Amino acid sequence: MKFKHYLEGIAGIGVYPMISLVIFFGFFSLLTIWAIKVRKDYVNTMKQIPLSETEIAGNQQNAI
Repeated sequence: MKFKHYLEGIAGIGVYPMISLVIFFGFFSLLTIWAIKVRKDYVNTMKQIPLSETEIAGNQQNAI
């Protein structure tokens, strides 16, 4: 039960690994470019979100 033998009989099956590689490489290339070009104040704002939400939740519990 080797799946390799089943796939050998399908015509044009060799193009799918290449398409997958191009999609994979393209996605991570775009992600890398975005990470380099993103504004630092946006990163700092996103970095503070978990802390600010817990502080807000803590303040609401103290008010009750």
